[in-house]
Amino acid sequence: MTKLTVTRIKSIKAPGRYVDGAGLMLNVTKSGSKSWVLRVQHHGRRRDFGLGSERDVTLSEARDEARRLCRMVRKGLDPLAERRKEASRNKTFRMAAVDYHSAHYKTWKNGKHRDQWINTLRSYAFPRIGDMTLDVIDGPMIVDVLSPIWLQKPETARRVKQRIGAVLDFAHARGWRASEAPMRAVAKGLPSQPKKTGRFKAMPYADVPRFVTKLREIESFGALALEALILTACRSGEIRGACWDEIDLDARLWTIPAGRMKAGRSHAIPLSAQALDLFKRAAALRIADTQLVFPGQKRGKALSDMTLLKILRDQGEPYTVHGFRSSFRDWAAECSDQPGEVAEAALAHTVPNAVEAAYRRTDFLERRRGLMNDWGYYVGQR
Repeated sequence: MTKLTVTRIKSIKAPGRYVDGAGLMLNVTKSGSKSWVLRVQHHGRRRDFGLGSERDVTLSEARDEARRLCRMVRKGLDPLAERRKEASRNKTFRMAAVDYHSAHYKTWKNGKHRDQWINTLRSYAFPRIGDMTLDVIDGPMIVDVLSPIWLQKPETARRVKQRIGAVLDFAHARGWRASEAPMRAVAKGLPSQPKKTGRFKAMPYADVPRFVTKLREIESFGALALEALILTACRSGEIRGACWDEIDLDARLWTIPAGRMKAGRSHAIPLSAQALDLFKRAAALRIADTQLVFPGQKRGKALSDMTLLKILRDQGEPYTVHGFRSSFRDWAAECSDQPGEVAEAALAHTVPNAVEAAYRRTDFLERRRGLMNDWGYYVGQR
């Protein structure tokens, strides 16, 4: 059979496969595009490998690549696997980090976390190891990335460390790197960080009624949102994203969908008389073109977390917004006769014991209704 020539290749118009020899073929589609294909027998199975477009790969180059791949097959190697290895040798940490971020981006509910995840690597890791190939990154290099911020910015440094490890483990799983991240060695190469309590600074529950009284003097969606957060003991993101279609004023129930909950499960919050009154006040101020109960200044956008914190700071309070959940939990422990699991359910905490979680079928809704009524009455004291 006559081998292909450059002249003949240019003249071919009809779709089909045109054999050059030794398994190399020119594939012509109905649209007229032309590409190189190599057909080989590997472990008794016929396999085709694309060698690129005829516009980008010359006849001579296609033959050279076909001979190279055929030599691999004769040695018992898998050309596809070898190609992946070759590609991985040029894969940089920056490329792998972007791939990891793209693969996981949609699974992260918190939009702020989505952006922060890659931005911390851009700020601290990319300048040092971003353009290095994955196979050369070792423990000492990671230590060099973390050392300048390990003691000065401990929380940020820990996040950067975790994210570098995640990218390298991801690269190992994809076959781009021979080993997992050497994070155990990295930990040995860094000094101990100052200990932290790990708790959000919470207002003593005895001071909450006084604060809520002051809060009601402020006329803003931010103040309403902060009061709602206190009365429902929910998280900041849950209250700021609250929508009218989640709230049933007649049933006195607010049901937050699973997609907006930290644990990924829907959560029903019984509304006390005080909470119900608050949502009615918010309804009187409802903006027609948004479902948001507590809209921000930008049209269609929710309030920012900083809006709630600023209210606390403007009132001279040194506490955190999240700390009000601790205020509620302390009050429930000391002033309520409901058991701890009911208070934990009110906070939408998951059951830490896997066996208990598997057998528990109740969310204590009716018992939580009584608990939230008592809390609302307590908070509403003048």
